[in-house]
Amino acid sequence: MFSGSYVAIVTPFRNNKVDYKKLEELVEFQVKNGTAGIIPCGTTGESATLNYEEHEKVIETVVKCTDGRVQVIAGTGSNNTAEALELTAFAKKAGVDAVLIVSPYYNKPTQRGLYYHYKKINDSIDIPIVIYNIQSRTAVNIEPETFAKIVKDCKNVVAVKESSGSLEQMTKIKMLCSKLDILSGDDALTLPLMSIGGTGVISVAANIVPKDVSELTGAYLKGNLKKAQELHYKLFPLIKAMFLETNPIPVKTAMGLMKLCSDELRLPMCPMDENNLSKLKKELRDYGLIK
Repeated sequence: MFSGSYVAIVTPFRNNKVDYKKLEELVEFQVKNGTAGIIPCGTTGESATLNYEEHEKVIETVVKCTDGRVQVIAGTGSNNTAEALELTAFAKKAGVDAVLIVSPYYNKPTQRGLYYHYKKINDSIDIPIVIYNIQSRTAVNIEPETFAKIVKDCKNVVAVKESSGSLEQMTKIKMLCSKLDILSGDDALTLPLMSIGGTGVISVAANIVPKDVSELTGAYLKGNLKKAQELHYKLFPLIKAMFLETNPIPVKTAMGLMKLCSDELRLPMCPMDENNLSKLKKELRDYGLIK
């Protein structure tokens, strides 16, 4: 159901307000460069600092702008199950193809709590669900056995954005949940994950080089391993630069330098350290993205 390159799109700001016109331009940039789908209101989209009205309007804007040309998977996760239900219900009404639901953060739920969280959403709203597993942001890893129980009992759970960083965990998930689409949540692991059965990536780097990320996943899916490897090694230094500081600080900064959108962030996200900024500029120059 989900394969190829999906972009975790940034939310552009201007004077601390969402720049919806620029968001539309960024969506067009993605569609024209082969991106399979747009993910609004994820971590890269600074969803944690969007208010409800903004969150909903960003989703509506992306759905309207894509106009069915590519898939839209809206971020609707929360550490509050009731809030996640409200956001998911809105996203379905807005016409998204699926929702991306991060595991509850800060609460540190047990594995049983994680199961009940996804089961409640699955049973309440009939829409494809992509689970987002990222312990570094949420404090709790969704264990492979928990995935198996969720997938068995939740017909709407069809994919996972796996950001554990562990190919061993990803292998176990694939062994236990053979029909589950596994999308990399880490650009650097896209090719390794696809080699063990993953279907693509939800990418940060695609915000600035959508064509290359799309061509990497497309080449592998078509059986052209050599081309996929070449793109993997080409992208690798740039990908590492995207995580010199907390995402989305580097990618938003890069987009400002490339004149794609303003580099404005919302607190507590702040401008890059000068030393890291110099490193980022070097990688962008080496890639040919800035002069």
